[in-house]
Amino acid sequence: MSAFDVMPNTELYQPVTVEDAVALASRLAEKGWLVGGGQDTYGWFKDRAKNTQALIELSRISELSGIKKTASGLEIGATTTLTEISDSTLVKQLAPLLSDAAGHVASPQIRNVGTIAGNIAQDTRCWYYRRGLSCYRAGGNICYADTTEGLNREHCLFGASRCVAVSPSDTAPALVALEASVVFADKEGTRTVAAADFFLGPDVDITRMNILKPGQVIVSIVIPLKSEQSTHYYFEKVADRNVWDFALVNIAVAIELRAGVIKKARFVCAGVDCKPYRLRAVEEYCVGRSIGEKTAEGAAPLAALGAVPLNHNHFKIALMQNLVRRALRSQS
Repeated sequence: MSAFDVMPNTELYQPVTVEDAVALASRLAEKGWLVGGGQDTYGWFKDRAKNTQALIELSRISELSGIKKTASGLEIGATTTLTEISDSTLVKQLAPLLSDAAGHVASPQIRNVGTIAGNIAQDTRCWYYRRGLSCYRAGGNICYADTTEGLNREHCLFGASRCVAVSPSDTAPALVALEASVVFADKEGTRTVAAADFFLGPDVDITRMNILKPGQVIVSIVIPLKSEQSTHYYFEKVADRNVWDFALVNIAVAIELRAGVIKKARFVCAGVDCKPYRLRAVEEYCVGRSIGEKTAEGAAPLAALGAVPLNHNHFKIALMQNLVRRALRSQS
């Protein structure tokens, strides 16, 4: 039997409190691997692209699961499944954008197990990287996707810095559009960071896609409640297949209206950058205008300003523009 026919020996820890999980994560550091639903984790191990000496499995920590309304907003535990989020009456009422985004992740079977923390913290899906090739992100000296022969249809238009891999999460752009925060714990205590600042591009750290370091555990997601009554949301995902596939481009939009005029707008895409990408030119254009066809047509050309397409992903520019059109038309 080949060594690749079996999983390598791995220690398993199943803490029942956040404190124990943090202590284990701190002690094991880079030798430990945090597991929620495991949908990304076991893919890495199956492909033998990554391994670990110890798994810290978090599903037994009751305080990390569940959805509740608090004084600070809507609080969602880190190990709450995507199905629980998409089906939650509370989320549908207070953050329907996230409910919609969670309901578009992968397949029902994966959503039943996959967690919100796992979805935002998952590593990139670039097949060169995930096959264990020695690319820049893996410590090598080449980006295989960013070459003349590279297969880069799914890769980025923005934010490239040696690596052109994209953020694969469907819920991440929704959380950024909702101005959510990520709460995580380490041995120093609990910290909170804006979702927009949770994600990292390769220009900051090419080895990670978020700010989490060894010894840190995501505790919850907090979404502030809007006092503005006329808040409208839009989420759409474009993929090769309606289920399972990762987005070619997705868009999450939160628009606040006052007397029919756009007071504030947040347009966020995934699949086009190494982290969730704010369409700031579109946002600035929309403020002070009314929703409708005229605004949609004026905003759409601004969606992909500054894009640097690769050999095979020029089509993403038109996708971004049309998603902006659809988002603004849908509210009229």
